[in-house]
Amino acid sequence: MKTLATTKMTSKGQVVIPETVRNRLNLHSGDQFVVVGDNDVVILKTIKAPSTSEFNGLISKARKQARAAGMKQSDIKAAVKSVRSR
Repeated sequence: MKTLATTKMTSKGQVVIPETVRNRLNLHSGDQFVVVGDNDVVILKTIKAPSTSEFNGLISKARKQARAAGMKQSDIKAAVKSVRSR
């Protein structure tokens, strides 16, 4: 079920997310958002770190893709070294 509420933007550009919405979405102080604006629409999307099992799944998928592409550990070390030297 959607929760509908209204809010205003302050002179500093700050917007308060109403308590009913914060509670429904389990939002807390310090949570981070991606902000997307298009025409008269503003979307806030929470950014959450993946769980350990999700992260392990992402790592596993990345390793499989790297192996399929023929990458070696030395390629990765060289790429990291290159980026760090910038």
